[in-house]
Amino acid sequence: MYEFKTAQELLHLCTAHKCRVSEMTVLYEMEFSGSPRSEVLSRMRRNKVIMREAVKAAIRKQKKTAYGMSGGDAAKLLRASESKKMAVSPLVARAMAYAVATGETNAAMGRISAFPTAGGAGVIPGVLLSASEKWRLSEQKLLRGLFTAGAVGKIIAENATLSAAAGGCQAEVGAATAMAAAGLTEMRGGTPEQCLNAASIALKSYLGLICDPLGGLVAVPCIKRNMLGASAACAASDASIAGVKSFVPFDEVVFAMKNVARTMSFKLRETALGGLAVTKTGLRIRKKMGLNGIKHDEKEQ
Repeated sequence: MYEFKTAQELLHLCTAHKCRVSEMTVLYEMEFSGSPRSEVLSRMRRNKVIMREAVKAAIRKQKKTAYGMSGGDAAKLLRASESKKMAVSPLVARAMAYAVATGETNAAMGRISAFPTAGGAGVIPGVLLSASEKWRLSEQKLLRGLFTAGAVGKIIAENATLSAAAGGCQAEVGAATAMAAAGLTEMRGGTPEQCLNAASIALKSYLGLICDPLGGLVAVPCIKRNMLGASAACAASDASIAGVKSFVPFDEVVFAMKNVARTMSFKLRETALGGLAVTKTGLRIRKKMGLNGIKHDEKEQ
């Protein structure tokens, strides 16, 4: 009754039931899992709590990880966001800081909510938590944003992939940016059409993004990609709320992402055999980690 696999189906259900994307997502989850509304909401609240704890942990500890690839940047960004010297708005600056904080906690083996994945876990808490705090929104509105983000993630997972190993970083940070853009738009009172339009604007700007982690670790360049994804999600939401429309509908953007993933070299899909992973810095880290060298024919030409 509440099943949807595409954005078009989701919009049809929202129109038929005269409800928000977030409400339709809750109804779907209740039907799919057989859980009462209270349990569905409770599970999302647990995700929210884990997200907050991950952000706070990185800012408080500022712990440098092995090989020195992450740690301390979230605190720097948060201080800068409070200095009124940033080019971006205070909300976007805080979103960037929170996105980095989540990645730093993950890199330090802390607990995060892999929403949608570990590699793309910083964008959604970065955007939605910072907006909730900056605008003093209720928990109900924050949960709406998270459920809307979840709906967009479901559509991407059903029709393409959320795995960097299968589709590159467009499937992780790109997907997370689209999810956050939709969630933020819902929190601002946007219509279902505006939410999915924001997701379209966000995702199509990340098509083709490769996954090239140094040493195979979820640190460089993953964490800073989440940081910029947070700022892009805010921009996409702003554009959609302002009435700017994506010429290509969300379902078609997801289809394009799947096609791009099919043509992407395996070297650029989480194997650490291409891109930044085989720069001088990347190879130095690889050697420091005691990993096998890369053969000449494996390197990017």
